[in-house]
Amino acid sequence: MLAHLRGSVHKMDPGEVTVDVGGVGYRVAVPLDVWDELKEAQPRMLWVSTYVREDRFDLFGFADRDGQILFEELIKLTGIGPKLGLELCAVPRILLKQAMEEQNVALLTSIKGVGRKTAEKLLLELRSLAERKPQIFMVKGMTSARGEFDQDAIAALTALGYDSSTAIGMLKDLPPEVKTTEERVAAALRSL
Repeated sequence: MLAHLRGSVHKMDPGEVTVDVGGVGYRVAVPLDVWDELKEAQPRMLWVSTYVREDRFDLFGFADRDGQILFEELIKLTGIGPKLGLELCAVPRILLKQAMEEQNVALLTSIKGVGRKTAEKLLLELRSLAERKPQIFMVKGMTSARGEFDQDAIAALTALGYDSSTAIGMLKDLPPEVKTTEERVAAALRSL
């Protein structure tokens, strides 16, 4: 099993990269937030999870070890496959922690592919995971997600067809003087 890959990264479709390691290109699926931060043709190390089934052999890459651990724990859960696990890993961990602490089902249902029952079950599983491996949800430099992520703005952008990780990415890049939900949604749409 592969633990990590270090090599030159080449972006492909959103959420997919090729890592060139000694002349061999490994196709790796990555969360959209990781894909956004990668630079074309730059050397980079990605932590890798290998997903093997009868008809597939896929690699999933993460910027840090905690992201890899979160993914591996998520796909162990019934009803969460690698695609949904990757979508959940693209959501900032501070937001997942906030959902856990507030038992906020609506926050999780705004994520593409997560229905109400899955969200309720996921809240329990995330709480259990946080107790076993608290380092996964510790985010350097952030003590709270309040104010940074406007739930109504995320819901509005997902209603317009954007997946939750894209919506969150659009909102987190907004200047601090944008205060109301309406202004945030409008500014996020203008930023495209």
